[in-house]
Amino acid sequence: MGNNRFIKLLPDMAVFVRVVETGSFSAAALELGLTPSAVSRQVTRLEQSLSVRLLERTTRKLRLSEPGKEAYRDCQKMVAAAKSAMDVAQQFVSLPQGLIRVSMPKAFGKTVISPLMPAFLQQYPEVDVQLILTDRQPDLNNDDVDLAIYMTDNPPDGVVARPLMQVTQVLCATPRYLAEHGTPDHPGALSGHNCIYLGETANDAEWHFRRGGETTTIKVHGRYIANHSGVRLDGILQHLGIGCLPHFTATAALEEGLIVRVLTDWEFLAAYQGTAFLQYLPNRYMALKMRVFIDYLTLHLHSSPDHSADSLAQS
Repeated sequence: MGNNRFIKLLPDMAVFVRVVETGSFSAAALELGLTPSAVSRQVTRLEQSLSVRLLERTTRKLRLSEPGKEAYRDCQKMVAAAKSAMDVAQQFVSLPQGLIRVSMPKAFGKTVISPLMPAFLQQYPEVDVQLILTDRQPDLNNDDVDLAIYMTDNPPDGVVARPLMQVTQVLCATPRYLAEHGTPDHPGALSGHNCIYLGETANDAEWHFRRGGETTTIKVHGRYIANHSGVRLDGILQHLGIGCLPHFTATAALEEGLIVRVLTDWEFLAAYQGTAFLQYLPNRYMALKMRVFIDYLTLHLHSSPDHSADSLAQS
């Protein structure tokens, strides 16, 4: 294939990558500002030029063929190289500019990151920010994101991981609920209470505690179950029971005295706790927009009294 013919295929290859990553022609078209038929034509043109079928099309979904898998990996490298070239160019731009795509857990993004964005956007008027709120751990090599915030004790290999804050979870209830139902003085007493828990897996109904060298696990139950911390907080505020919350979700209500912590002499060992890391791929030529965003988050989350000790949950 001659160089001129290859160069003409580059846009089709980039479109092919977005179709695979979004899972459909229509989703890729929406992102690219094209019509689904135009996207389909570009992929078909690429297939004809390569003389292979890249995608197996069904009425429900698209699936990569065997040669399509190989082509996708190579085309993906091409897109990554183009992004890298843009980052190199931005090293010579005096002001940070461009779009930053950041993935993070839903409740964390809404409660912790979103309030920080107005001041950042005002400070850097040429930088745009897209928050991608998802409880799925992103793959920085394959997903179309620049940065990811995720809670983990073991960041994946091949990424730069900067710790932002420690994460704890707490048990809370309203003073009214405790006045009516009693205040538990030991984890075992929770068996007599309505407990508001995550409910995504059977293990979410097993609450683990530690005090000194003593550990205990309690099977809890309750009439209200929710897989979002903001919804669990609403249930607690409506006096429905004792609920588990990431500390950042509970902070405001605790400070106002609307809710109080329960079993404070025990450490509540939840699945979603540890260190919140800001993760990104190593890049010798990091774009200026990325540098200022990373520095901004690190500064504000480390210096904020509300977030210095407690803050992240996936739910």
